[in-house]
Amino acid sequence: MGSAGLARLHGLFAVYKPPGLKWLHLRDTVEMQLLKGLNDFKPPPPKQRIRFLLSPVEDSEEKGLTLTATSVPSLTNHPLVRGPAFTNLKIGVGHRLDVQASGVLDHVTRAKLERILSVIQGSHQKALVTYSNLDLQSQEAYEMAVRGLIRPMNKSPMLICGIRCLHFAPPEFLLEVQCMHETQQQLRKLVHEIGLELRTTAVCSQVRRTRDGPFTLDDALLRTQWNLHSIQDAIRAAAPRVAAELEKSLRPLSGTQPLPGPAEPQGSAHPSSASGLEP
Repeated sequence: MGSAGLARLHGLFAVYKPPGLKWLHLRDTVEMQLLKGLNDFKPPPPKQRIRFLLSPVEDSEEKGLTLTATSVPSLTNHPLVRGPAFTNLKIGVGHRLDVQASGVLDHVTRAKLERILSVIQGSHQKALVTYSNLDLQSQEAYEMAVRGLIRPMNKSPMLICGIRCLHFAPPEFLLEVQCMHETQQQLRKLVHEIGLELRTTAVCSQVRRTRDGPFTLDDALLRTQWNLHSIQDAIRAAAPRVAAELEKSLRPLSGTQPLPGPAEPQGSAHPSSASGLEP
């Protein structure tokens, strides 16, 4: 019962802090009460083990002893032997109140999360324009912005083109991030920084790449398809999309010169990393 009770504690809850009580004392008090409740559950019956015990020989005139296999309870997990089953819990406090303040300790909402995401996206879009070295007053910059073709001209840090919350069920949430020049470590750090902006903590539990240029998860070859024919078929199927993507990206720089099609092998229409979909 204790383990089942612990599983039901995975989530968020609000606590009223009275004035005159430090938030750390409140947290410790809540932890103590939870531990007491978990340890008050009736422990499961002890496991049985076989021991050979001495016992008198039955139906014998002699007073001899023999070893008899006997099932006895194992006391290794008894609370009086190993102590309480639960000794500490990981409890975080969201928006802390000082000792003179009172009110509710729980503040993370989807609206607040989305406001933080909007600020992050806005700051990265400004950085993207800066690294693109474009004259924002020019017609070229306007057309590229409309088509979503603004790209950094030189080396840049991770730039986020779009970020949104797809699922919010505290304490879990799922983000979709459209970015460039990223690493998985930077994405994990981004989640941590979002938690700090919300005056709480957040840990990235999984990173999954769902799109890389013109490629999506539907294009990803499974391990059973890592063979000559499957790869050739995949290259042939992706060639028109790759050519269109390259032409779309290079058109502002190369004028109207068309790119080679899939029937013109002298041009390179395939990216060097077409398989990296999920770290």
